[in-house]
Amino acid sequence: MVCMIPSMSRCMLPSLNTEQRQSLQSSSKPFLGTLKTQLLHKFNSPFELKIVHALLIKTGLPLSHLPLSRVASVCALTPSFLYAQQIFQQVGQSETFTWNCCLRDFAGSDTPFDAILLFYQLRRHNVWPDSFTFSFVLKACVQLMDISHGRVIHALVVKLGLLSNLVLQNVILHLYASCGEMSDAILLFDKMSQRDVVTWNTVITQLMKRGDIDLAQKMFSEMPDRNLRSWTAMIAGFVRCGKPKKAIDLFTEMEELGLKPNEATVVAVLAACADLGALDLGRRIHDHSDKSGFKANILISNTLIDMYIKCGCLEAARGVFEGIKERTIVSWSTMIQGLALHGNGDEALELFFKMIQAGLNPNSVTFIGLLNACSHMGLINEGRAFFASMTRDYAIIPSIEHYGCMVDLLSRAGLLQEAYDFIKRMPIKPNAAIWGALLGGCKVHKNIEMAEVAMRHLHELDPHNDGYYVVLANIYSEAKRWDDAARVRKLMRERGLRKTLGCSSITVEGLVHEFVAGDDTHPQSEEIVKTWNKLLVDLRLKGYVPKTSVVLLDLEEDEKEKFLFGHSEKLALVFGLISLPDAGETVRIFKNLRVCEDCHACFKLLSEIVNREIVVRDRNRFHCFKDGSCSCKDYW
Repeated sequence: MVCMIPSMSRCMLPSLNTEQRQSLQSSSKPFLGTLKTQLLHKFNSPFELKIVHALLIKTGLPLSHLPLSRVASVCALTPSFLYAQQIFQQVGQSETFTWNCCLRDFAGSDTPFDAILLFYQLRRHNVWPDSFTFSFVLKACVQLMDISHGRVIHALVVKLGLLSNLVLQNVILHLYASCGEMSDAILLFDKMSQRDVVTWNTVITQLMKRGDIDLAQKMFSEMPDRNLRSWTAMIAGFVRCGKPKKAIDLFTEMEELGLKPNEATVVAVLAACADLGALDLGRRIHDHSDKSGFKANILISNTLIDMYIKCGCLEAARGVFEGIKERTIVSWSTMIQGLALHGNGDEALELFFKMIQAGLNPNSVTFIGLLNACSHMGLINEGRAFFASMTRDYAIIPSIEHYGCMVDLLSRAGLLQEAYDFIKRMPIKPNAAIWGALLGGCKVHKNIEMAEVAMRHLHELDPHNDGYYVVLANIYSEAKRWDDAARVRKLMRERGLRKTLGCSSITVEGLVHEFVAGDDTHPQSEEIVKTWNKLLVDLRLKGYVPKTSVVLLDLEEDEKEKFLFGHSEKLALVFGLISLPDAGETVRIFKNLRVCEDCHACFKLLSEIVNREIVVRDRNRFHCFKDGSCSCKDYW
């Protein structure tokens, strides 16, 4: 009976006169209520659909009661496709419209390939596609990054004469660009007779994602019209490509035109502020975000935590973290990592256990933060336990970053042989960062033999990194092996390598001031020298003795002292003390290299002398100097 349903609708209904049909419908009202609520809109297969169809026929109700979009979805990829077509024909519904609705749902689902399968089903059964049909199936290709099927669809669009449709052209352009076929995307872009802001944004966004900054900038400058998304794409692209200053400059230009940042813009600008240490702008963006109602956006909150941490404002980061109602694993991991970088290792471990109690499982990033915390505090046993727990308790396979953290932990603690054995047992090939961590430990613990072993591997893995040569030369110099140190420096010259100069920056009233070692070009250089000489008197009264041993050059002692006094972080600090007279304002300095032992000892004393908190972010971590001590507890 079920298989004959389509013909039954013609032969049974005419056999009932009007009075009989009304009587049947009246007597089955309770039943119809149950039918509508329990089955009419909830059938999940062609078989259940046919049962509903039969009931509609028996009760004399028209087929228009059927939800046609559901009919399409349950029959689309089954042998009952023709059955669904017959229903649409009897109802008088446009086939293309109904199947398009189904395509749209499939394309936006967790199984977008169903949309592609349905599209080919439509072609086999001669259902004529329109521009919506192609747009939905192309969306599925974008979701799947399926360029091969996308090219087939593109060809059909051209064949059927629909390429003049701008929406379709934009979707095809998006497909090529997002799949990395930028030459095809640019070719299509150049051939388009008309373009809108979506067209330009699509190409610019993908160019920035792939690091083609010059072409993206050129296209951005040529755009006839820009919207907020255009600016945001460029700002986010600059951040992604490691050019945060350009990102902030562009944001400033955008603001001058009167455009207000949306949530995506806020995230991008905050990331740039984090990279540059632009605290003032970061605070202003935070204020704008709260006033704009973005406070519930977890991505913004997590980026704010990261920004405050990287700008040296741990308390502000903690405030944002505490204010999040539903924290994600990113929230917890970012805060754990931040506490580790600021020398609050105990608190980082405590926060980890709170996270576990809250029912969240750690991810690989969480363990990087934990291992960093252990490394910065010398917690060897705890670090070993966390490393073992990753795989044993959470099925997380250690990455090269986790191995690097362990080598750093062991090397800092002086367990150089254990670190070396650990490297040799690694299941993945160690990279330059791994051997660099071992080399750094060799410098701290003055182990020349192991340093030479590490350097042999670094010669092969990263032969153009000047930092490794400098570390080895310094190790030789500390051991008074001047000939070996000279040999390393000669090798650097032969390879065209120059030592990276120490550079420190400080922001005053929104303006970034940069200093390099021995810098006397700043407009306030004379005042900086005078102020330093006054501070030096107080420092000596406090027992400061310059650590000239860190100057690894064969110079007289007085020359070494002058060299020390010209370190970039000292120049930046003195300028900060001159320019930020408010004793309650923290002086924040950012340095590209590791803080030397002399500057570290000097800053501890100065924090007590001037009664100021001094925060220095160096290449590895934060040092918070306050009341004569440092947050790193002299272990860095």
